[in-house]
Amino acid sequence: MKKDITLKPLCDRIRYDILTSTTAAGSGHPTSSLSGVELMATLFFGGFYRFDISNPHGAENDRVIFSKGHAAPLLYALYAAAGAIKPEELMTLRKFGSRLEGHPTLELPFVEVATGSLGQGLSVGVGEALAQRLRTDGKNTPRVFVLLGDSEFAEGQNWEAMQVASHYKLDNLVAILDVNRLGQRGETMLGWDVKTHAKRAEAFGWHVITTDGHNLDEVKKAFEEAVSVTGKPVMIVAKTAKGKGISFLENADNWHGKPVPKDMLGKALQELGEINKTILGAIAKPSPVVRKKTENASPAPAAQAIAPAATREAYGNALVELGTANRNIVVLDAETSNSTYAEKFRKAFPGRFFEMYIAEQNMVSAALGFSKIGYVPFVSSFAAFLTRAFDQIRMSQYAKPNLKIVGSHAGVSIGEDGASQMALEDIAMMRSIRESVVFYPSDAVSTHALAAVMADTEGLFYMRTTRAKTPLLYTEKDTFVIGGSKILKESKEDKAVIISAGITLFESLKAYDELQKKGISVAIIDAYSVKPLDVKTIIRLAKKTGKVIVVEDHYEYGGLGEAVKVALSGMSIPVTHLCVRKMPRSATPSELLSYEELDMMAILNCLV
Repeated sequence: MKKDITLKPLCDRIRYDILTSTTAAGSGHPTSSLSGVELMATLFFGGFYRFDISNPHGAENDRVIFSKGHAAPLLYALYAAAGAIKPEELMTLRKFGSRLEGHPTLELPFVEVATGSLGQGLSVGVGEALAQRLRTDGKNTPRVFVLLGDSEFAEGQNWEAMQVASHYKLDNLVAILDVNRLGQRGETMLGWDVKTHAKRAEAFGWHVITTDGHNLDEVKKAFEEAVSVTGKPVMIVAKTAKGKGISFLENADNWHGKPVPKDMLGKALQELGEINKTILGAIAKPSPVVRKKTENASPAPAAQAIAPAATREAYGNALVELGTANRNIVVLDAETSNSTYAEKFRKAFPGRFFEMYIAEQNMVSAALGFSKIGYVPFVSSFAAFLTRAFDQIRMSQYAKPNLKIVGSHAGVSIGEDGASQMALEDIAMMRSIRESVVFYPSDAVSTHALAAVMADTEGLFYMRTTRAKTPLLYTEKDTFVIGGSKILKESKEDKAVIISAGITLFESLKAYDELQKKGISVAIIDAYSVKPLDVKTIIRLAKKTGKVIVVEDHYEYGGLGEAVKVALSGMSIPVTHLCVRKMPRSATPSELLSYEELDMMAILNCLV
């Protein structure tokens, strides 16, 4: 077969840059990068990837995601071959202050999302492909290309993503599976069994193309076919060799994550032959796209006074109002929309609602993909089930996320469903994310207001909602802000301050009424912003009263109580923490609040 002579010199340069940059760094993954050279060089410089280097965030650009993030040296070498990274910068790989980190991050403007926790890139690609299709009229819709490693296919999230991609017929999504046989410690589950990889992908509804990943002509034909497919997502399954191009690295075990030592680099480079270190490849420019109109509710719901409701239902009502005002709001739900009340948005805006089924990990990563295309995604499910997507949330924090996550049915107060359904760790989980904001509204008014804050503010937000209907505490004139709180009760004679949020706030108010009958006054704070906390108000009332009681439907560690204790650290003010300490079980909500000592009587026992 005739060889492609135009891409070969670029591939040689890319291999040279991979080897020299990782050896200079003294660490990295050159062998994982070398296996994908022909695949990605063809994509970048064969006219298939449409990208404006001078405008890396342009709306018309195709997107590339390196799900196998340890192949970062390949990514950097590709952009160096495109003239976007200077050779001297390549030598700063993995150095402090360099844009070229060990795994791709947004320090480099050409990086779409941070990757490195394997198995997540395809889900992000699903979200981006859905978003691109939503925003364009079908002509020149930007494509999303995702480079996958065969080792990471042991991660179940890939199969969650493949199901949804097929369900939504994402023909602007192209996955490139680099089957190089070797993982970190030896052979992968399937090794070079390309046929089984292909059969599995086909069984999930994908159009599959198998190819020799190092034959430039075959790879080119594979991409030509991939971009011509309609009605299905495409997977190119490519047989490759880890360490390709260097005899002592090629298909050799025990080289994963190891650079070529300096004393062996000369031998490796000699095998590459003469390298044109200045050769550059051209990336095709994107074609203009036309944004299509997104439907609004018809007719738009008339503004109505907010009525008492469960905060989960108030969230659904708020979504419809927010979606009417902002057509960039989309909603993803994990087959719980009739409980989270996201179904209200689905009925008003079916084109902007995406059923992600019972696959929370894929849902969160896909939502991140939506946010990278400019949408404002709200993600909802039972709060307990969002904990399984913690790694996806954790990784999103490195991608400048604009994610709005809502967890319903939180705490023992959900009642009879039992412990497996009770989110009692969710606040701790979300507080641990470096720049997250955590809200816990108690009534419908505050839920509406805080949902609007989430929609209007960039960043990673979590809102905890509860199952039971609650009375109104506020009017629509009340304002709610990030880092705020509401003082519901305060007097000069207060003997303590009770800090709470959500369902236990109403138990605190019941206790207040009983204490008033006994001539005892206490202050009550609605700490609706759990992170950041209204530290100033809490310290003031703690100093004033000399006694603090925190009541929360959450486990002891990581929740509101721990946040308050941190705020008061160094101060000799006693903090009584009422929280879930016993093993939860099925019972009525009131029985469980009593059992866990979170009800009115438990609060009274702290003061009487």
